Amino acid sequence: MTPKLFDSAADDLQALATLHRSAFADPWSAPALADLLAGPGTFAIHLQDGFILARVAGDEAEVLTLAVSPAARGQGRGRLLLRAAARHAQSLGALHMFLEVGIDNPSALALYSGQGFVRAGQRKGYYNGRDALILKRQLPLEHRDLA
Repeated sequence: MTPKLFDSAADDLQALATLHRSAFADPWSAPALADLLAGPGTFAIHLQDGFILARVAGDEAEVLTLAVSPAARGQGRGRLLLRAAARHAQSLGALHMFLEVGIDNPSALALYSGQGFVRAGQRKGYYNGRDALILKRQLPLEHRDLA
């Protein structure tokens, strides 16, 4: 199970949209994902049952979404995708990685905390009225983060 950089010209964008639909109540469509991937510094890394979409601007990276199919959750795929995205962002010059996560999502909060993310702020009503935490971690990854 090796994450791969998504190639918009060769890989199936609809598969990413289907994965997103399986993971979120308010999913992103294939055209919306295509628009995001067309932006500068934006990339996706995928597995058969999950993907992460992120972008790098200057020395900062932002995780836009991380989707793992419900049947594959709890098996380390989110961690694998997050590490791969952090390595790729680092290769593009990022020194920090940010993301927003629902304050009411304990599984995601545990994943991010376990990968060295710390609270950097909060957004009131960010997710359809639900608050989100802004999390941050330093890059480059340490050796222990690559295992």
